[in-house]
Amino acid sequence: MLAACLLMVTMAGTGGLVNAAEPPRLVLQITVDALRADLLQRYRQVLGEGGFRYLMDKGAYFTNAHYRHANTETIVGHVSLATGAVPAAHGMVGNVWFDQLENRLVYNIEDPEYHLLTPGADVSRSTEIDPTQKTARVDGRSPRNILVSTFSDELAQFTQGKAKIFSVSVKDRGAVSLAGQTGKAFWFSKASGQFVTSDYYYTRYPAWVNEWNATGKAARFAGKVWRLLYPRERYRFGDRDEQDFETDFPGFGRTFPHAYGGRDDKYFTTRLTLGPAGDELTLDFAMTLLEQESLGQDEITDYLAISFSSTDYVGHMFGASSLESEDNLAHLDRVLARLFAHVDEKVGLDNTLIVLSADHGQPETPGYLHELGMSRGHYFNFKGLDKTAAIAALKKRFGFAEELIQVYYHPYVYLNRKAIRKHGLDLRQVEEAVAEELMKLPGIAYAVSSQALNKGEVPRFSRMASVLNNYNPRRSGDVYVVFEPDVFINDFDGLVVASTHGSPWRYDSFVPVIFAGWQVPGERISRPVTPYDIAPTLSAAVGAKVPSAALGNPLPEVTGGK
Repeated sequence: MLAACLLMVTMAGTGGLVNAAEPPRLVLQITVDALRADLLQRYRQVLGEGGFRYLMDKGAYFTNAHYRHANTETIVGHVSLATGAVPAAHGMVGNVWFDQLENRLVYNIEDPEYHLLTPGADVSRSTEIDPTQKTARVDGRSPRNILVSTFSDELAQFTQGKAKIFSVSVKDRGAVSLAGQTGKAFWFSKASGQFVTSDYYYTRYPAWVNEWNATGKAARFAGKVWRLLYPRERYRFGDRDEQDFETDFPGFGRTFPHAYGGRDDKYFTTRLTLGPAGDELTLDFAMTLLEQESLGQDEITDYLAISFSSTDYVGHMFGASSLESEDNLAHLDRVLARLFAHVDEKVGLDNTLIVLSADHGQPETPGYLHELGMSRGHYFNFKGLDKTAAIAALKKRFGFAEELIQVYYHPYVYLNRKAIRKHGLDLRQVEEAVAEELMKLPGIAYAVSSQALNKGEVPRFSRMASVLNNYNPRRSGDVYVVFEPDVFINDFDGLVVASTHGSPWRYDSFVPVIFAGWQVPGERISRPVTPYDIAPTLSAAVGAKVPSAALGNPLPEVTGGK
């Protein structure tokens, strides 16, 4: 653990720089789930005016930003954006981890001490396609598993609790993470078709939330379809509408138009999240929130975080190189244009500091790569690993009759510690033996013992450093598995998907970082930066101290270097 701390210290800066200018009235933090940075240039021809182009042309556009942690999953990236820290410090090592005390998998933000305010809005195990959410045993959600402060927490401290702090997303973890301990979070319930929250945040809903939910905005998509925004010839993938590697989700299909289905269809609200409708609902709720909560209307800086989730769902279902991903980005571009126009009208873009980034990138699908003659990519199957000859030999060597591998949940192998103790075995010896055998399997690049990580006894190169940055002794598993490039598991609890992120490879760590509005000059910057720089930059802009475990530095192109 000492080695992990030293690594983080060497990356950390000296703290926040306070700009002499008047602080912004509103900080608007936008996260686009799974927006790999190159996609903005690759699909630029479908971007209009006022959305992404406003940011790219008028803002400080950092084109070389990468995460430095290994598990590039949703909660890990969102909390890293919120805290400016790596998971070794903030504790969110994965969407799910195995709790040794409770002897079960734990969902990252589940909290048994709190409950949803909306009855019947919990995850439906029969229709939910996100296997991580189905691991939760309770309906309650809170940020209490985040171990360090967020920018929003520091803003609350700096303003003596006067700042208004809100976060909105389709995904619960996308909203809860950025709101921090002190803000208010809302997310979309597929079970109820409404935006909901838990009693960690409120004892009852504000009147405007009840009014918004009562309008039944989600139901308005019933019987409608996702159509292409532009003529096919405008798209790079206009002639590639149906590809064999794409997921044929029930009732949604692999070709345009994609039907959302009827209101009574059990997958209706799920399909809304698989296309632009999810982002459009998020936008509508967020714009209503901005107006009803009077954000940015006085000299005290307020904060609104919006995480748009559709890019991630579309990437999983269709892959980054698909007509669906291209058109979804075009729709999101129009969503952003509407958002910026609304902010300009209500607050003024000159009074608003905007930052856009992503929680992670995404890979290409093996099928697409094979078409180009790149044959190494493939899907990996971890099922039955304990029955393989290699692991069976280890069990015989260690005198095991029980299962040696208790569970694999990305990115960790969790061993049967109870049996290891029963047999009087050394945990590190067993971990290293299992890791050695795993690395012999086709598709696995590295397998690393957590005991070795804890002692800092690992090779020194960038990807191993990212694995070390992911290690938290309370939550990490026993062996960290890194698949080879373009190799990943594509089984979502029975749903076979086109692609899955979560690796330390550059396609998963590569995200945009763009600041705009307020006093930010337009500039394209190619020097290396990290998303961990965002929270310290926001702190510098408002004059607050940086979050408690932040390792990034304020970006002088935004703060003015004063």
